[in-house]
Amino acid sequence: MKATVLTIFPEMFPGLLGHSLAGKALEAGKWTLDVVNIRDYAFDKHRTVDDVPFGGGAGMVMKADVLDKALEETYGKSSVKGPLIYFSPRGKTLTQEKARQLAKEEEITLLCGHFEGIDERVFELWPIEQISIGDYILSGGETAAMVLLDAVVRLLPETIGNEESLAEESFENGLLEYPQYTRPAEYKGLKVPEVLVSGHHRKIKEWCLAQSETVTKQRRPDLYEAYLKHKEEKGNL
Repeated sequence: MKATVLTIFPEMFPGLLGHSLAGKALEAGKWTLDVVNIRDYAFDKHRTVDDVPFGGGAGMVMKADVLDKALEETYGKSSVKGPLIYFSPRGKTLTQEKARQLAKEEEITLLCGHFEGIDERVFELWPIEQISIGDYILSGGETAAMVLLDAVVRLLPETIGNEESLAEESFENGLLEYPQYTRPAEYKGLKVPEVLVSGHHRKIKEWCLAQSETVTKQRRPDLYEAYLKHKEEKGNL
């Protein structure tokens, strides 16, 4: 998979993506990262990418002409034309399901905004999908881009050593993950649940599911309700 990131802070990349699973996958060539400096497409010697908003208001807005040129020279010249994503509170929330969809793409392009956002005409000129990573405000889209890429890259084939572990993670089956333990079996008087050291695989599986259901019901009742609905629908098939 090829990821292209358009930003006014190219020095921020690969950043966190150069480490851990994403970094190893990058070194192994399982995905590539092309970072584009939006300022390279400015029209003046000061490399200006923003201006005051029409109608007044605080802050600055990223210019339509600069962004349009940057997209023409990158996304516009791509033969693949994968998803073109801009990070915004107005977008749909990033989910594990969306990450799985993006992991199947051959190419994705991420546009990182700054200041008060980008000129609305850019959305009219290009097939941009807006995505939010949560109900809060960041200084720019770069952090959000790293979050999305980390979520996507770890789903690429052969990125995780034991790919069976992906199926047991939070959100993969509609539930939060069950509690995890490792050695020592007892620490400061706290023991690992007996069933986990029993070697009885069926009982362990049942315990894991029950724990996932309990923690999801307590901490994410919205997820739990959707999980029950899905179970009921499957039972009626």
